[in-house]
Amino acid sequence: MNSILYFMKRLHRFSGAALSINLLGMTVSSFLESIGILLLIPMLSLIGIINLDVQNSYFSSLSTYMQKLSPTLSLSIILGVYITIVLIQNRIQQKVTIRNAEIQQRYSRHLRQETYRTLLQSNWSFFIKKRSSDLINLLTIELARVLGAIHLFLQLITALIFTVIQIGIAFWLSPVLTLFVLGCGIVLGVCSRKFIKQAKQLGNQTSQLSQSYLAGITDQLNGMKDIKSNTLEASRLRWLSALTRGMMEEQVAYVRLRMNSQLVYKLTSAVLISCFILISFKLFQSQSIQLLTITVIFARLWPRFTSIQSTLEQLSSMVPACKALIQLQNECRASDEQLDLNMETTAALRIDHGIECRNVSFRYNQDEYACTLHNINLFIPSNQMTAIAGPSGAGKSTLIDLIMGLIQPEAGHILVDGFPLASHQLASYRHSISYVAQDPFLFNASIRENFYMVKPDASDTEMWEALQFASSADFVHKLPEGLDTVIGDRGIRLSGGERQRIVIARAIIRKPSILILDEATSALDTDNERKIQEAIERLKGKMTIIVVAHRLSTIRQADQVIVLNQGAVVEQGEFHQLAADSNSLFGSLLHNQSVASA
Repeated sequence: MNSILYFMKRLHRFSGAALSINLLGMTVSSFLESIGILLLIPMLSLIGIINLDVQNSYFSSLSTYMQKLSPTLSLSIILGVYITIVLIQNRIQQKVTIRNAEIQQRYSRHLRQETYRTLLQSNWSFFIKKRSSDLINLLTIELARVLGAIHLFLQLITALIFTVIQIGIAFWLSPVLTLFVLGCGIVLGVCSRKFIKQAKQLGNQTSQLSQSYLAGITDQLNGMKDIKSNTLEASRLRWLSALTRGMMEEQVAYVRLRMNSQLVYKLTSAVLISCFILISFKLFQSQSIQLLTITVIFARLWPRFTSIQSTLEQLSSMVPACKALIQLQNECRASDEQLDLNMETTAALRIDHGIECRNVSFRYNQDEYACTLHNINLFIPSNQMTAIAGPSGAGKSTLIDLIMGLIQPEAGHILVDGFPLASHQLASYRHSISYVAQDPFLFNASIRENFYMVKPDASDTEMWEALQFASSADFVHKLPEGLDTVIGDRGIRLSGGERQRIVIARAIIRKPSILILDEATSALDTDNERKIQEAIERLKGKMTIIVVAHRLSTIRQADQVIVLNQGAVVEQGEFHQLAADSNSLFGSLLHNQSVASA
């Protein structure tokens, strides 16, 4: 339960005095409810509604006064006091319940925002190691279970407060009888530990199954084209059938566990109450009014005991979700980049001379012997075009991630204008960069909204200029709603080339000082690729352009070409110089591409 207590402590810090006031309200409400029970039976006895001996009982001090009044007046007073107590108790309970809901909802919002904020502040290496579906599962299903656990724990506190007060009153009436019943309750609680343990095990299964379900569904929806084109529908249905069978069996097992435990608790409660009444008459010789009052109290308490036990089972099943969320938050904090997330107001870092990699080495897994990049030394001058080439797996994308500050080198430094890139500069440095990936990503929104996400104050004129630059204006004009056309999930309503051109336009509209194109023209046809190349040519001298090239013929106008192979810089120079050397790796790659395209 430590993981649940962790969130309860944070809830207390978040809500401050409001939660303490609510706990006080719960206590007062429970006390008034107990007083109502305590008064009703003996008061009715005093006016003859029921015939009990009130002498030497907890109510005997008022008997003389009440007997002087007429039965009608006595009954009116009794019922008036009772109704007043019930009214006050229910008004307090109403206020407490509403305030509890407000506290929980505010904390739910806070916890969601806090978790997502820590996620956004994590470095890129954290996301490389995680499946996106696992993170989605934690942010949705598991987070909802954590919030459910908080709600249940508050209910448990309410039940415990009521129970403690009722037990206190019962103990005042008859210590021996109360200790007898509590002893039976403790025995019952010890016997029920196996139910709580089984509930926790089922909670682990719930987390694992929901994670597998969401991961599988996410992967399959992303790969639906492959499923359809390779006729994998039957195998995917078999996968879902097997998984949902496990989910069904787990839920049925949990319901069976709860019903078995409820049967044990309720049957035991009936036996204990019966034994309690019998023994109290034979052994304890309790006064009738005390016996009746204690019986009423414990008749109300046993369902509470059962409810508390059921709540403990449900809380145990939610412990794995709480542990998973705590682990995620800890991992995020360990990967925190310490960035100011309000980048819209962050000034872009000015780059006057260039970017340098000095003795840079990097590996994704510290247990690996070989580095992904080893002893990289290069300089990218500002306001020039630098191309990075090399065979597949040479480390080009890793080098780009290092240059953008998404990952940090294991050894060496990334320098901007001769100074190492410090962590406090990352936000302003990235604000000066526009990045276009090989696999274009667009939000499921309109083209206009996609532009607003990178430049909230963009005008229509700026949007059309960017689209014109990216050879996209003509086809956007022909769309049903122009800039306001919704382009679907990841831009699926557009062709691959259209998506790529919209992404390039979105990158240009920011007017960055550094433009990085990671094989960004690979999805374009020859004509559109030529137009983009011409547009990039017009940008030369106005910004630093870094191009990761797949088709080497597209980087003829680069000021310098850096060639990587097996994680090291093996060649560097002008395009024509490297191309002319038939013995160079670049010359060999260019020749092979020319032969393949012929």
